[in-house]
Amino acid sequence: MSPDLDALAKDLRTVIDGAAGMFGSGAGPTIDGDLDCDPVNPGTLICRQYGVRLESPDSAENSLPAVVRSFADTGWKAIDRGTAGEFIVQFSREGANVNVHVARNSGAVTIVGSTRCVPGP
Repeated sequence: MSPDLDALAKDLRTVIDGAAGMFGSGAGPTIDGDLDCDPVNPGTLICRQYGVRLESPDSAENSLPAVVRSFADTGWKAIDRGTAGEFIVQFSREGANVNVHVARNSGAVTIVGSTRCVPGP
């Protein structure tokens, strides 16, 4: 991993782990790895993906507004991507993206993000 991507990956993990902590404890990582951003020239641009899942935390949908405020307060732009089955808020900042999903029925929470793309090693 490049030094730039190392730093971005660390920041992404901190942001996602912090958001997960607002829903409660017990988040388990679901993805933590590099992703090729350029299928035409493999390996030239890479980003880091990281995600966690919390199984049915208490009142997850009630915690979502505080999570949205927390992201907004630190410069993330929010887009509501909700569906009939889940609350979904997509956040973006400086080429990075974080998606927060809260299932409407079970309350399970999934948070997945990616850093901006940087030149490969």
